[in-house]
Amino acid sequence: MLAHHLPALDRPDAVLLAVGAHADDIEIGAGGTILRVLGQHPGTLAVRWVVLSATPDRAEEARASAAAFCSDARSVDVTVLDLPDGRFPAHWGAVKQSLQDLAADVDPDLILATRPGDAHQDHDTVATLLPTAFRDHAIWGYEIPKYDGDTIQPSLYVPLDDELVDRKIALLHEHFPSQAGRDWWDDALFRALPRLRGVECRARWAEAFVTAKVVVHP
Repeated sequence: MLAHHLPALDRPDAVLLAVGAHADDIEIGAGGTILRVLGQHPGTLAVRWVVLSATPDRAEEARASAAAFCSDARSVDVTVLDLPDGRFPAHWGAVKQSLQDLAADVDPDLILATRPGDAHQDHDTVATLLPTAFRDHAIWGYEIPKYDGDTIQPSLYVPLDDELVDRKIALLHEHFPSQAGRDWWDDALFRALPRLRGVECRARWAEAFVTAKVVVHP
């Protein structure tokens, strides 16, 4: 296992872009990483937070959650679109245009987004199209546990401590009451995958990602 540092996110103009197909995707897949990165660089990073599909009620949840997860950011700019949930492959052009418009507006230092091969069709469509809009950017694909059983071997780990995991879970419960009745929405799930990923990188907890291409400049 090789240890690397995060991209240079301590510059005064650094930008973190987080993209989710749905409200709560970003938080479940990368909430701990976002809390850690922003906590290490308080008041430094600008965050662009983009959710591509949400009803009005879910959009309000997404906006409030983004503000809470990004409380240590220099600024947070939240965009919530209303692309049809569960239908992204049939609306390929609209998803593509949304991402192209985003790429024309922001030049991020790091992108956190859904990973290629995710069994949810909306997640996979975003992951497939994102590199066509952001061709020379660091993209980390986060994982979201689900019924489909699509867990894979990740290639990149971000260790988390107890405080970050507890805070992530507390914020999930606080800001997404609409999901509380789902049979998978509980602390056991939110701790299970980070604990497994922690074992894989010799940490107590971790979030894990995949990245398709890395160029090393010695």
